[in-house]
Parts: sequence; structure tokens; C-alpha cells
Amino acid sequence: MMWRGGAQVVSLGFKSLMLHKLRSALTTLGILIGVAAVVAMLAIGEGASQAAQEQIKRLGSTNILIQSIKPPVNEQSSGQSSWSANIYGLTYQDARRIRATLGPHIELMVEVRLNDKEIRVADQWLQSAMLGTAPDYLDVMGLKVARGRWLSDTDNRTLANVCVLGGNVASRVFPMSDPIGSVLKASGNRFVVVGELEPLGRQSGHVGRSIDECVFVPMSTSRRRFGEINIKESGGSREIESVELHEIKVKVDTEDNVAHASEVIKNLLQRSHKQQDYSMTVPLELLRQARESKRRFQLLLFSIALISLIVGGIGIMNVMLATVTERTREIGIRRALGARKRNIIDQFLVETVVLAGAGGVLGLIVGLLFSWAAHLFWDADVYVRPRDPVMAFAISGLVGIFAGVYPAWRAANMDPVEALRHE
Repeated sequence: MMWRGGAQVVSLGFKSLMLHKLRSALTTLGILIGVAAVVAMLAIGEGASQAAQEQIKRLGSTNILIQSIKPPVNEQSSGQSSWSANIYGLTYQDARRIRATLGPHIELMVEVRLNDKEIRVADQWLQSAMLGTAPDYLDVMGLKVARGRWLSDTDNRTLANVCVLGGNVASRVFPMSDPIGSVLKASGNRFVVVGELEPLGRQSGHVGRSIDECVFVPMSTSRRRFGEINIKESGGSREIESVELHEIKVKVDTEDNVAHASEVIKNLLQRSHKQQDYSMTVPLELLRQARESKRRFQLLLFSIALISLIVGGIGIMNVMLATVTERTREIGIRRALGARKRNIIDQFLVETVVLAGAGGVLGLIVGLLFSWAAHLFWDADVYVRPRDPVMAFAISGLVGIFAGVYPAWRAANMDPVEALRHE
């Protein structure tokens, strides 16, 4: 019997809304926009945050990255020509001190030298960064070999002229053939390709260079073939640059020791460097900052979207108040025929919940479609957490209930006699 009465109230509510289709549709539109905004903004915000965190995670939560930074150039002019000489950055002595001081807390440690070179394969050429490094580099950076093999201790010990290609380098200089076993030239030296890395997409690597655009050679080979002095000439200017190590990557044994290790390294470098010709990056700190920024950003996005829902709720309340005024005589007749206050409240609450629910369902569809379109057409990073659509729909329902409480209470508390007199 209760179920039959409830079904009758719902049926009556639907019929009342269908009497004013356009008004009901416009009222629903406010909730639709609010829910769609919540779903889409949270999906895009979460996607951007996860993409940023993923890039930081690839650097390694237990890694400490130290890079050489070029100090301001001192120039001496002579007529129309000028020259500058720079000796700066990290040294092999820095690496030895770090290894000796941290000792058992270091799981892995690799040194990196960078040389900008033009590499050639037959008629194909490419300006690339040739990195001299050690076999442990693969594990420190979390890279994977797609084909062939990685550099070995034997390569480093024998000064072997071998190299491993980044994903983009392989596809550009060997577009139609297998690079493994092929030969490329750089600065008059021939290198045999022994491996190819899996592409990392937008993952940055070294001093603004993508790992996908790099060629990796043994550290000993890099020092022997390319030396430690680079000479750059441009328009009458000559720049002589000497850097022993461009990067040092330290992998600490546990996350708990990262903060202590980074402080030790900072103190060591401050004592041995007279100028600030290095920088230190601690991915774990960046990851924590990114997560905190994510929480704040999501709160901001949710607050902005929630305003749209509230505005939609105000629209529902406004329409329902107008509906109560229009149906004053109907309310009086129902009360005179024995309807209780609860029946009147139920009827108007059903109407507001139907409006909010319809707007919520359509808003979920529109929000998900917009998120999909943003990913497809604008290449935006999008991630929809299952709880976000559920939360948006639940809030739309609550907004509908709160928006309908006052109009329903006002309708239920009308004096039946005065309501019957209303024209």
C-alpha cells in the first residue's frame, strides 16, 4: 500500500513537470552544467596531476640528481673577435667524495658526460647529445632496452666504440632498417650500435634534452674520443668550455635516507665549489610538492564547479517557488480532500529531485564526453576516478533536495481556506 502511494506521488510529480516542458528543461540545464563542470574539471585536473607525478616518479623517488650549470661568461674583446673560457661544473673528485661520504647508503651511483655531436648514417644525419655513462645508468633511470643490449662493464673497461640509441634517434636515422649492428659516425669516430631504448615520449632527461634524443656510449670511450674540452665558434666568437661531469645521479638505499643524503651532498658541494655552478634535484621532494599542489588544485577546481551546482540549485528553488504560487488552488483542493502536509511535501520534493536527477545524469554524460573530447582533440591528459562521477551525481541530488525543501514546506503550510480562494 505504501509502495502504491509512493508510485502515485512520483507519477503526479512527473505529470506536473511535463505540463511545463521548456521550463523544466531550462531548470535541469543549470544542474547539467554544474555536474558536467565537476566531472570534466576534476578529470582534466587529475590527468594533468598524474602526468606530472609520473614524470617525477620516472626520475626515481630514491634518486638525487646533480647537474652542472654554466656560470655567466666573461668575455674579452679584441677588434671584431671575442673569446671566452669557462671551467666549471661537477668533477670526478666530487663523485669520489660523495661515494666515500655516503658509502653504505648509496645503492647505485653513475656519472654522466654530455657532448653535442652531429651523428651520421649514410645520407642521414642528426644533431644529438652523446652521453658517456656507466652500465648502472639503466637501473638508476629506470630505462628499458627495446632491442639489443645495454652498455657493459667490458665496454667501459676496453674503451669500446659501441653505443645505444634513444627511441627517437633510432627511428630517425634508421627509419627502414634494424639499427643493431649498424655503424654511425660522430666527430670522425665510428660507433657500432648494440642496443635501442624504448621510447619515453615527453620524458625529459639531461639539461633540457629528452632521453629519446640521446646516444649513449661508455664513459671511458667518451673521455678518450671526445675529451673534456669543447670549442664553439660563432660569428667571430670562440668559446672554450671545460666540464668534467655534466651530471651525477645517486640512488639512495631507502626513501627515509633521501633527505639526509641530499643534505650531505649539498654541504660537500658547497665546500668544494667557489661558485654556484651546479644544481641539485630531489625527485622525492618534488613528488611530495606535486601531491600537495594536486590537493589544492583539485579543491580549487571542485569549488569553482560547485558554484555552478549551487547556481543550478537556486534556479530550481526559484522555479519551484513560482510553481507553488501557480498551483495554490490545486494545493487547497488537495488539502480539502484530505491530503496531509506530508503528501504535499513529498509531491514537491519528488519534482525537485526528478529535475536534479535528470540534470545529474545528463551532466555525467556531457562531462565524460567533454573529457574524452579533450583527450582526443587537444591531447589533454585525462583521468576519471570512479568516485568523481558518483560524488558529482550525489551532490546534484542533495542540491535538488535542499532547493526543494523550502518551496515544499511553504506549499504544505498554506491555509487550505485561503488557498481555495486564490485565483
